[in-house]
Amino acid sequence: MIIKSLELMDFRNYERLSMKFHNGTNILYGENAQGKTNILEAIYLCGTTKSHRGSKDREIIRFEKEEAHIRLILEKNQVPHKIDIHLKKNKSKGVAIDGFPIKKQGELFGMLNLVFFSPEDLNVIKNGPSERRKFIDFELSQIDKLYLFHLSNYNKTLMQRNNLLKQIGFNRDLLDTLYIWDHKLVEYGSHIIKSREKFIAMLNELVFDIHKKLTGGKEELSLTYEPNTLITDFEEKIKKNRERDLTQGLTNIGPHRDDMCFKLGNIDLRKFGSQGQQRTAALSLKLAEIALVKSIIHDSPVLLLDDVLSELDRQRQNHLLNSIGDIQTIITCTGLEEFIYHRFQYNKIFQVSNGTVKSEN
Repeated sequence: MIIKSLELMDFRNYERLSMKFHNGTNILYGENAQGKTNILEAIYLCGTTKSHRGSKDREIIRFEKEEAHIRLILEKNQVPHKIDIHLKKNKSKGVAIDGFPIKKQGELFGMLNLVFFSPEDLNVIKNGPSERRKFIDFELSQIDKLYLFHLSNYNKTLMQRNNLLKQIGFNRDLLDTLYIWDHKLVEYGSHIIKSREKFIAMLNELVFDIHKKLTGGKEELSLTYEPNTLITDFEEKIKKNRERDLTQGLTNIGPHRDDMCFKLGNIDLRKFGSQGQQRTAALSLKLAEIALVKSIIHDSPVLLLDDVLSELDRQRQNHLLNSIGDIQTIITCTGLEEFIYHRFQYNKIFQVSNGTVKSEN
């Protein structure tokens, strides 16, 4: 899978931009706040319809403009495809694949498989469970459209159930309708639990060898799934927690409370790991993610590295860069450091300055 080109119009700080990428390693360098990450954001949007920053469409559109456009050309199994995204300030975005508008934005998932790695990802282990669920959901949604369907419906059901719980506080007559949402929550949630269990088990098999190699055989990392409830207990737990849910006005049971545990031997890295151990484990997790996606889609995803190299020491930099292999990679950094010039093979360099991009080779 290769991104061939990207065109932007009135996107963030870009009035007009047209770029052609190499199928190997592409480096975007420049000072901070010049627009490097904006390019990765546009690519991320073309794979997911969303901003990795969580920004709303109107925040992405260039100042004093009403619309923005993104066009990305990719090559998948040697077949070219075109993704067009039309962002509007006061309307829903429009998305088209090969010139044909799609009705549901979820249809775009899986067209462009991405692995995004930013400094924030290095904190996935020490941060809260929501960050780890976000990691799981992002990758599973790209490789399994059925998972995306169940996740989307689960989240809608969860929101509707929580709203109903609050309404019942004012009108107890609505209590008889709660079972409808209980049933739907269990139905969609059970599929999510099953998929997450399988996904984390597959990641665990890969991350063990990767982490052992990264630490010179000194450490053995394992991942385990920590579901908030088992499928067999889900319905019963929902019933048992009904009064608690009604009191708090929110749902306490379900996969929206899941977590993933990282252990070195018997040490829980989330609580007792050093920053170095946590970052090494996070890097191992990201490399395992790449390997897993490759094995599932029988192709290489596109790797986006957003200023992450500056957050890693020399050993971890080398391991990451040497692990890229045949994957198309787009890297942002503030300068062309010595390790790039002398110890790392690159294919194309772009200088980014105040919303302009200049190819240097």
